[in-house]
Amino acid sequence: MKRQILIIEDDRELRKMISQYLTGRGCEVTEAADGQSGAACLESGSYDIVLLDMMLPYRPGEELLSALRSGAFGEDHKLLPVIVISAKTALDTRLETLTTGADDYITKPFDLDEVYVRIETVLRRSSGAYAGGGNGEGGTGHLSVAGIEYDPEGEVICHGVSVKLTSKERKLLELFLKNPKKTFTKANLYESVWEQEYFYEDNTITVHISNLRKKLQQASGYDPIDTVWGIGYRLKQEGTE
Repeated sequence: MKRQILIIEDDRELRKMISQYLTGRGCEVTEAADGQSGAACLESGSYDIVLLDMMLPYRPGEELLSALRSGAFGEDHKLLPVIVISAKTALDTRLETLTTGADDYITKPFDLDEVYVRIETVLRRSSGAYAGGGNGEGGTGHLSVAGIEYDPEGEVICHGVSVKLTSKERKLLELFLKNPKKTFTKANLYESVWEQEYFYEDNTITVHISNLRKKLQQASGYDPIDTVWGIGYRLKQEGTE
C-alpha cells in the first residue's frame, strides 16, 4: 500500500517539488498551502505522516502541531507522525518544536533524498504507535515490566492507566522495558531512537526523557525512570524509590 503523505507548506514551488519527488517514489501526496487548509485535511483525511512548515498563513504550524497532539483532529490522529520542515535553525526553536510533539525536524534548505530517508526512518520508528494510514509493520511483542504494559500494536498502560506517547517516547520506553536492568547513556538512546550520531551539547534526549517521565509519573504516581548521575538513565527497579 502506498504511503499517504500530507504536505502543509505555503511555498508553492517547494511544496510542488517535494510532492513530485515523493509521488515519483510511489507515495500518495495531499497538499495544503496554508494552516487553515492543512487543518481541514487533518480533520477529514487519513495519513501515514505529515510534513509541516512552521511559518504558515492563517494558522501557524506550531498551533497545528499542538492541536494535533491534543486530539483536536481526533483521537486516532494524536500520534500521527510529524516531520517539521522549517527555515528556523536555532537550537531552542528546534527543541521547543520537538517538545511540542514533532517526530523530526529538518532545516531548509535540504536534500530531497534526505527528506525521503527521514520519512522512512520516522515511519519505521513509529510502526505500531500509529495506525492511521494502515502501512505499519508488525511489532516486537507485548512487554510487561514494573507495572507498565507495552503493546507495539496498541496502547501503553501504566499501572492501569492508558498513556498517550509520541513515537519517540514509545521507542525510548520500549528500550527501557526490553532492557530493564541496563543503564543507557544519552548516546545509546539517541543513536538507537534517532539513528543519527549523538553530539554532546544536544539536549534532545533530556527533553524527551523529561516528557516520558512526566507522562508515566502522572499515570503511576511515582517516577519510573532513574537518572544515574554521570552515566544516563535506566528503568527504576521494583521496590526502589
